[in-house]
Amino acid sequence: MGRGPNRYYVEIHPEALRGFVELVDHPWVRGVAEAVLGPDYQIVEVGFDVPGPGAMNQPWHRDFPMPPETRDEHRLTSLAFNVPLVDTEPDMGPFEIALGTQWDRGEDFEHGMFPDRSLYGRYEERAVRRFPQLGDISARSALTIHRGTRHVSQKTRPVLVLGLDAPGAGNAEHHDLAVTRRYWDALPQRVRDHLVCPVVDELIPITQKHTIEGLVMGAP
Repeated sequence: MGRGPNRYYVEIHPEALRGFVELVDHPWVRGVAEAVLGPDYQIVEVGFDVPGPGAMNQPWHRDFPMPPETRDEHRLTSLAFNVPLVDTEPDMGPFEIALGTQWDRGEDFEHGMFPDRSLYGRYEERAVRRFPQLGDISARSALTIHRGTRHVSQKTRPVLVLGLDAPGAGNAEHHDLAVTRRYWDALPQRVRDHLVCPVVDELIPITQKHTIEGLVMGAP
């Protein structure tokens, strides 16, 4: 799936990822997930975000509209864990995030995700660029206003994305994770407890549903 010029996203099934169990069962990942989403959090997404040479600044955006639990109760119902697959250098289009904007209501955002350009000054004032290295793991709310930046390196910057939900958040509807019976039976019980997906005889490629209107155009 294209996410702007020379920027792509692909979702995969858990058993296609070597180290899936080690990642989702990492004590820090489990600890953050339980603290923010509760003990019954759900694993709903595994994929790769891959900006490459020539990727442009994305529009400032959030990944989906603000749910009522966040708007009315000031409660986060999802988390995205990012795991870099290379050391991030300044010319590789680092991830930029406008701190604190996960609470912006965004009722006038296009599609509930894309703020008007008149608001960009506020995000630029709050913006922090991240330069994660191999071995790092970060967690964020996908509601926080963010963007990928211009990529002038000749190297790609792949990032693994792990998406988790609180019960009832509903983001699993936008993803089609599945596992085979053999893989399911070999999983630790405390991983199975959080992996809410069909158990199938044969895996088929995931049909991606994530809404990306507005990301098809980059800015220089």
